Amino acid sequence: MSTYLVTGGAGFIGSNYIRYMLKKYDDIRIINLDKLTYAGNPDNLKEIEDDPRYSFVKGDICDEELVNSLVPEADYIINFAAESHVDRSIGQPDDFIRTDVFGTFVLLEAARRHGSKLFVQISTDEVYGSTEDGSFKEDDPLMPSSPYSASKAGADRLAYSYFVTYDVPVIITRCSNNFGPRQFPEKLIPLFVTNALEDKPLPIYGDGMNVRDWIYVDDHCDAIDFLTQKGTHGEVYNIGGGNERTNLFITELILSTLGKPRSLMTHVEDRLGHDRRYSVDCSKINAMGWQPKHAFEAAMEETINWYVQNRWWWEKLKSGEYLEYYRQNYKNLE
Repeated sequence: MSTYLVTGGAGFIGSNYIRYMLKKYDDIRIINLDKLTYAGNPDNLKEIEDDPRYSFVKGDICDEELVNSLVPEADYIINFAAESHVDRSIGQPDDFIRTDVFGTFVLLEAARRHGSKLFVQISTDEVYGSTEDGSFKEDDPLMPSSPYSASKAGADRLAYSYFVTYDVPVIITRCSNNFGPRQFPEKLIPLFVTNALEDKPLPIYGDGMNVRDWIYVDDHCDAIDFLTQKGTHGEVYNIGGGNERTNLFITELILSTLGKPRSLMTHVEDRLGHDRRYSVDCSKINAMGWQPKHAFEAAMEETINWYVQNRWWWEKLKSGEYLEYYRQNYKNLE
C-alpha cells in the first residue's frame, strides 16, 4: 500500500485530488496536512473524513518538527500547500514568501533526509508571466509579475535545485486556471456565480479582456496522478485545458446560464500588475498520452449548478472574514 502526504489538502485543488485518489485506488493511504487558513475548508472533505484510508493533521508546512514526523510515513509528497490569491499577495506578500517558499524548503529538506520516492511540486502557469502571442513551453524563462507568482516561481526552482543538488526525485507541474465545485469564493468563477445568485455586482477588472486557459479541476487531478506514475524525475510539465477565454466571456456565460441580467456586470479599476494573457503549451504531457477529459461548456454548467445546489457551503464563507475582505477591496460596489 502506497502512502501519500498531501499538503494543503483541505483547499480547493488538494481536496479534489484527495477525493479523486480515494475513488480511483483502493490500496492507498492519504495523510492530509493542512493549516486550515481561511481557504482551507474541512467541509471540502466531509464525505471521506471517516474513510480508514484517510487521516487529517492540522499543521503548517513551515513547522519542521511536524513535517519531519510525517514525511517518513509517506512514499509520495504532493505539495499543494500555498497562499494562492494574487490580490492578497499584493497586500500581504510576506505570507506568500513564508508559506510558498520557506514551507516548500521545509518539505524538500524532509524528503531529502528521509528518502521519499517522489516529491511533486504543484506550481502554476503564472510563473511564466504574460504573453500576447503564442504559448509558453516548459523551458521558457520565468517572468512572474506578482508576489504570488514570484513566490511560486521560487518554490518551483527550489524544488528543481533539490533534484540537481541532492538527487531528490522531483516533478514540477505548472497548471492553468482551475475551476470546479468547492472553490473558495474569492476566485473569479465562484465569486461571480455566487454574487449573481445573490443579485450582487460582478466586479470585472479593467476591460475584462484578460485571457486565461481554464481546466476542470478533476482533469488537473488526473494529470497529477498520471505524472506521478509516468513522469520523469527533474522534469517540468505544463498542464492545461485548452480553453482560453476572456474574463468577459466567463462573466457573460455565468449570467446567461443563471438567467441573470447583464446589468450586474460592473467594471472596476484594474488590478496592479494584472497579466494580460496566460497560455501554456501542453504538447509535452500530451505526447505522453494524457489529455483532459471534460469539455469546457459541460464542466462549467456542472460547476455553476453545484454552487446553485450547495448554498450552505458558500454562504457561510461569504458572511465572515471573507465578507470583510470583499468590502475592503470592492468598496465602490456596495
